[in-house]
Amino acid sequence: QVQPVESGGGLVQAGGSLTLTCEPSRGTFSSRTVAWFRQTLGKERELVAAISWSTGGTSYADSAKGRFTISKDNAKNTVSLQMRSLKPEDTAIYYCATKQLLAYEYADWGQGTQVTVSS
Repeated sequence: QVQPVESGGGLVQAGGSLTLTCEPSRGTFSSRTVAWFRQTLGKERELVAAISWSTGGTSYADSAKGRFTISKDNAKNTVSLQMRSLKPEDTAIYYCATKQLLAYEYADWGQGTQVTVSS
């Protein structure tokens, strides 16, 4: 089992940038898919971006395309989410989650980190 830990959240003005980082407190991301989700009160959790640790392949929600970049650092065993041109509607708690390569559901979740974008 892998326990993701997020860092890097905070308060930023609209149009600004922020980078979130996810690392495992135990285990590694090897052979896993690592994803960033976000959730705001009263809304369903949204998959923002995901990356395959093995292949480096990525996928993005439409809301993230062109503004967010998910990447991995093999040496540091971390996954980052670079967010640019942030909008107030990007305000949410961002969660890092992982699943085994062929699994359907994300089984391991971090505690989340708050991102607040002021207008």
